[in-house]
Amino acid sequence: MTLARKAFAEFIGTAGLLCAVIGSGIMAERLSGGNTGVALLANTLATVFALFVLIETLGPVSGAHFNPVVTLVMASRSAAADEPWVRLAMAFIACQLLGAVAGAWLAHAMFDMSLLQVSTKPRDGAGQWLAEAVATAGLILVILRAPAGKAAGLVACYIGAAYWFTASTSFANPAAVLGRMLSDSFAGVAPASAPAFVLAQCAGAAAGVGLARLLRETPPEPLCAPGNSVNRP
Repeated sequence: MTLARKAFAEFIGTAGLLCAVIGSGIMAERLSGGNTGVALLANTLATVFALFVLIETLGPVSGAHFNPVVTLVMASRSAAADEPWVRLAMAFIACQLLGAVAGAWLAHAMFDMSLLQVSTKPRDGAGQWLAEAVATAGLILVILRAPAGKAAGLVACYIGAAYWFTASTSFANPAAVLGRMLSDSFAGVAPASAPAFVLAQCAGAAAGVGLARLLRETPPEPLCAPGNSVNRP
């Protein structure tokens, strides 16, 4: 597959994910009557279902990263890849960030909201940052340890659970931070909170890689190796 096709799959997948996260948050907030718990539950379910579908659908094309830290982790394990992994990783990350913005705008358009927004919802504090590190570490561990063919379900289930057991509701994704920063809605995050979230996610990703190495029994596979998903062990 060409680099362009893989990168486009990352754009579509990230846009779809952010559209699901933000759009379901808007719908949940409107219909929940002020009950934050019900709104979060609806937001969680929509995200889990969308994530599973997107990974299953686009995984065979690009590996279904939809997340810059996932791409960086997989690229770091891909020195033996047939194609230049630096070029592939840069293209993936650029398309993920653009897709996150497009997904936020698409969600706004569907709900007749202003396309251009900036969130006013602060998410600050040591607990929030620790939660993002934990959420990202767990996500990377699940991706690297998922048995062949089971990554979509495991990743979706983990993210759904982490929505509830982390104080930050588990962004675990710098592209998601960007998209949600551009939405003044239920799922938003204020720009001032974004840098600490991204730093915590990077730290969590490093921790997840370390945990996977401690548990690893076989050598790592290259990024997007022919016939393989990046989400294999």
